Amino acid sequence: MPVDPALLAELEALVPGGVKARATDRLAYAHDASHYLLTPEAVVVPRDAGQLAALLRASAVTGRALTFRSGGTSLSGQASTDAVLVDTRRNFRRIDVLDDGLRVRVQPGATVRQVNTRLARYGRKLGPDPASESACTIGGVVANNSSGMSCGITANTYRTLESAVLILPSGTVLDTAAPDADERLRLTEPELYLGLDKLRDRVRDNPTSVKIITEQYSIKNTMGYGLNSFLDHDRPVDLLLHLVIGSEGTLAFVAEATFRTVPAHPAVGTGLLIFDRLADATRALPVLVDTEPVSIELLDATSLRVAQRDPQATADLLGLAVQDHTALLIEYAEPDADALRARTELGLATMAELPLAAAAELSADPSRRGDLWHIRKGLYATIAGNRAPGTTALLEDIAVPVPSLLATCEELTGLFQRYDYHDSVIFGHARDGNLHFMLSERLGDRDQLRRYADFTEDLVDLVLAQHGTLKAEHGTGRIMAPYVRRQFGDELYQVMIEIKQLCDPKSILNPGILINEDPHAHLAHLKTAPEVEPEVDRCVECGYCEPVCPSRDLTLTPRQRIVLRRELARAEQEGDHELAAELRAEYDYDGLDTCAADGMCGTACPVLIDTGQLVKRLRAEQAPAAGRTGWGAAARGWDAGSRVGSLALSVAERAPAAAVTRVNQLGRALLGTDTVPLWQPDLPGGGRVRRPHPTRQPEAIYLPACIQTLFGPERDFAGEKGIGVSEALLNLCGRAEVEIVVPDGIAGVCCGTPWKSKGFLSGWAAMRDRVRPIVSGASGTARLPVISDGASCSEGFRTLLEGTDAVIMDAVDFVAERVLPRLTINRRLGALALHPTCSSTQNGGNPAMIAIGRAIAEEVVVPDAWACCGFAGDRGLLHPELTAAATRAEAAEIGGRHFDAYASVNRTCELGLTRATGRPYRHLLELLDEATRP
Repeated sequence: MPVDPALLAELEALVPGGVKARATDRLAYAHDASHYLLTPEAVVVPRDAGQLAALLRASAVTGRALTFRSGGTSLSGQASTDAVLVDTRRNFRRIDVLDDGLRVRVQPGATVRQVNTRLARYGRKLGPDPASESACTIGGVVANNSSGMSCGITANTYRTLESAVLILPSGTVLDTAAPDADERLRLTEPELYLGLDKLRDRVRDNPTSVKIITEQYSIKNTMGYGLNSFLDHDRPVDLLLHLVIGSEGTLAFVAEATFRTVPAHPAVGTGLLIFDRLADATRALPVLVDTEPVSIELLDATSLRVAQRDPQATADLLGLAVQDHTALLIEYAEPDADALRARTELGLATMAELPLAAAAELSADPSRRGDLWHIRKGLYATIAGNRAPGTTALLEDIAVPVPSLLATCEELTGLFQRYDYHDSVIFGHARDGNLHFMLSERLGDRDQLRRYADFTEDLVDLVLAQHGTLKAEHGTGRIMAPYVRRQFGDELYQVMIEIKQLCDPKSILNPGILINEDPHAHLAHLKTAPEVEPEVDRCVECGYCEPVCPSRDLTLTPRQRIVLRRELARAEQEGDHELAAELRAEYDYDGLDTCAADGMCGTACPVLIDTGQLVKRLRAEQAPAAGRTGWGAAARGWDAGSRVGSLALSVAERAPAAAVTRVNQLGRALLGTDTVPLWQPDLPGGGRVRRPHPTRQPEAIYLPACIQTLFGPERDFAGEKGIGVSEALLNLCGRAEVEIVVPDGIAGVCCGTPWKSKGFLSGWAAMRDRVRPIVSGASGTARLPVISDGASCSEGFRTLLEGTDAVIMDAVDFVAERVLPRLTINRRLGALALHPTCSSTQNGGNPAMIAIGRAIAEEVVVPDAWACCGFAGDRGLLHPELTAAATRAEAAEIGGRHFDAYASVNRTCELGLTRATGRPYRHLLELLDEATRP
């Protein structure tokens, strides 16, 4: 994959150190959530708006095209390019809450969830509420005029964006909030200013144009440019701002966006209304809308049948004999419980008059509400996760006037049958006439591609005949660019062309997107999916995994690890051995060595892929014989091995740092950086050897983590060395008169995670075979719970003892449930900074952490920027750059204020956070021990 050296030199001069041109980088960024695939010439990661403006100024001279990419969750192909791709996520994540949450100023790389997390303490949120809120970023929200389930057309991006800092293709920077913004635009961009002024009058003076625009924007509409701007605004600067909304990166770069926020009501009630027929459901919409719900979601009969196949399907759903049924998922939200009660009483009275198949119920119970929403949100996972290998999942959206909803659904179902699309569900935001549907297609097959093309033509005819829009939420992109003229007519299409020419006369921003004269553009550059392996084949490349990945700002994300497996398979199939070799060589560090394998990606993935498990399997396949032998021996002699490690750290702590560093660097050079950990002076000395602790009537078996032997406890603010979590737990249980037993043979016990994560499975099996008899002997016939004092170790023991009758509990959960109620808190902290771990998050341990934290501190703060620290056992020792990248945002937030103590629930996480923040992170149970001492 050769790259023009002159291009790289030009880009490097503009963005020093920010240019990526390896095959790995270009192919990793080539993939987004759409079904299009173009490989960029190069990827540029600007540091700030100044560098981005320089890129634009240079492109205005050279004519070189640029495409902005942030979250990569767009579905219509608007963030793919074979020119230069500009990453506007990594260094553009600042969030400034203004006016006690009434407004918020955001850079384009922050996700909607990150912004709403900051706003939550003020009882506010963003108006746009796209389903991809965990991963989609503000840049995409503005570029696509995002809306969502609740906001409709009254609280979408167009209605709630107050101002923005725009960088125009010429490099001009314009803050539309400035008092002189309109005059500045006139002086710096006179042709653009006058052109917008004339276009406004041209549109307003044409009654047909006004009629079309009024009709089109009475429903959700993201086709073409936002021509309603010409009817809603007068000043050219305001016209420009609102035309940029939904322009998909074709008119300007949005460096900052300031939104007016909306209330986030905490009292919520949800219900699922089942109708015998689609017609009954659509006829009920007007009276239901009058009860003022925040959302009404429609699910057709196929949706309900598919939802019944979900393992998490509710009993009432499974009991429904679906024929022509349709469901409406309805939700109300109010400021408090009394207001919600009044609202739901009105809703239930209205529902009692409807022809329902079962009596209506509305629930405020979070568990029940979660089950109901899973019916709706689980559809994507059920269909996309079970599609045939090699096929692509296509999620489309349209909107029609609500009175046309019934006819549209019926005709759309007819199209599915005509074109033999099975399990193609129809669901969507019924209150807004906004429908989504899913197809699975093999885009590399000529016959199936022809089917898809013919289906698209009939779909366009159907929607336009109902006076609808071909794209309600997902943006025009590539997929509907050839149909913009058909939807708006020649005159308004020409207005759009002139908008583009005025803003971007050299067409350097995302050319071919939104405006495209090629009638077959939507059928070009389609993404095919070679069959690779089960984890890879299920992936839909949505990108939901990326914000939770510790290596996202260092090497690759889970999506990128998966797509590079696809690209490797493609290269091998096509006989491109040079590319395949290059990808394999680069994947060792980028894909395997720097993956924390923490499982957090699985918590975010709609089709439940844990890319960490894929990485562990690949590590096992590549594990060297010497490594397997050495780690196998370590498993059989772990008592001695852990003691040796402890002794080595204690010696290193006392020896001259320079001497230790030289020896350590030599070892890493000889044996490899993924084999020998990096020693640094901030590492503690060794810990204490674990010893049995017999009791007469134990309530639990306690397996202290071996990490407590390897690493000594953290020092407190005064520099005093702590006692460590093992002693703290025994102290706590003693005070509460709760007996726990530490069994014989404990010094040689480990949870097995080091072997499992490295792929040394024979060593893991040896440890399993050692641990199981020890636990069984200690438990006897009592079936005692097994507890450990590291969240990841508890998870490891859960895997190690799988198939036995052992019940595993983390020490924090055990203490919160059985010990804390029997303790007296004698001293409390002021403010406590708490770092949940990836294991405590996945295993549901965070509520227990917070409960203990609140028992010992007046204020407990989990940072908004909390994320997995990436230490991941010894990953943070082998590759400290991983932890540095993963903790950067959290460390900056922690450094912004003082806390009386800092805590987590895993020793390695404590090491990582102490290193990242310069603050002493200790195990939470150590702090509880100190708080309950007499």
